[in-house]
Amino acid sequence: MRPLRLLALATVFACLLAPLPLCAQQPAANFRVFAIAEPGGIHKPFVDAAKVWLTQEAQQDHFTVDYIEDTKPIDAAFLARYRVFIELNYPPYHWTPTAAAAFTSAIENGSIGWIGFHHAGLLGEFDGFPMWQWFSNFMGGIRWTNYIATFASANVHIEDAQHPVMRGVPAVFPVRDEEWYTWDKSPRPNVHVLATVDESSYTPDSKIKMGGDHPVVWTNEHVKARNVYIFMGHHPDLFENTAFTTLFHNSILWTSGQ
Repeated sequence: MRPLRLLALATVFACLLAPLPLCAQQPAANFRVFAIAEPGGIHKPFVDAAKVWLTQEAQQDHFTVDYIEDTKPIDAAFLARYRVFIELNYPPYHWTPTAAAAFTSAIENGSIGWIGFHHAGLLGEFDGFPMWQWFSNFMGGIRWTNYIATFASANVHIEDAQHPVMRGVPAVFPVRDEEWYTWDKSPRPNVHVLATVDESSYTPDSKIKMGGDHPVVWTNEHVKARNVYIFMGHHPDLFENTAFTTLFHNSILWTSGQ
């Protein structure tokens, strides 16, 4: 008997005798995701919870996920390796010029999907950096103005239940203890608003409001890339909120092109 035939038979017998998981074929990853999050800081518990949840999601939906802590690795070649970029906890400043140029090109040309949380909406002059005007335009032409430092719980209302990222998300769902950024104006004229926060539901109440129209989830349809901004992203207990995790799950699949 030829050596190759002997090897094949040995493999078959080994699989018959071995526990099932050892011989079961693992499904190949369908796409690659990377996420950026600053190390440490007050948002570390959120980032840690997100990584645990993303590990489970990656196994379930057959993708891989890598993490970086600053924008130094980002260039056109780096972005070309991934289908989705998650700005998990990183502001729109302190980017290297190379990273900013590569990201701008990828979003405008539609070569990568993007999900931005919370800090991605921190648009203005911070930590000695000027506002990134392109990013402000991408987010609807807005500028950050304030936040509820003492936190408030509130209800989020879905505006477009037919959008893929809102599939299975309740029409109204509560979010506990968020900062509810305010901006100088609503991004609505420049983006497709998917959800707003009901400022009248703030508990405890706060004088820090946008005065009615307060979008918290939206997508910019003026660029080729599929993109979603989700304001929420401060506390780890968001991953115990099935409305939030459904929104996150849907966003990954949609921005990946599925």
